[in-house]
Amino acid sequence: MDAAAVNMITRDLLVTGMILAAPAVAVSLFVGLVISILQTLTSIQEQTLTFAPRILAVGAVMVLCAPWTIRVMSGFMLRMMNHFVEAGQ
Repeated sequence: MDAAAVNMITRDLLVTGMILAAPAVAVSLFVGLVISILQTLTSIQEQTLTFAPRILAVGAVMVLCAPWTIRVMSGFMLRMMNHFVEAGQ
């Protein structure tokens, strides 16, 4: 396996990881922003108030995105198996 193949595999790994993390991170960011705005409007400055809604929202997104996540991970695994087969020849 040459350096170009290793670079391609590493890039594929990082891009797939970012794609898989994006929905949970985006929802966490959005919920945190909404809660922060509500805290500012109501002058409630409790730091722990944002954790429960964020955890629930991220959990719900992970459950809803599970089939898509499995398809993306399966595609990645198939690509990696093909690279390993090609490297073994």
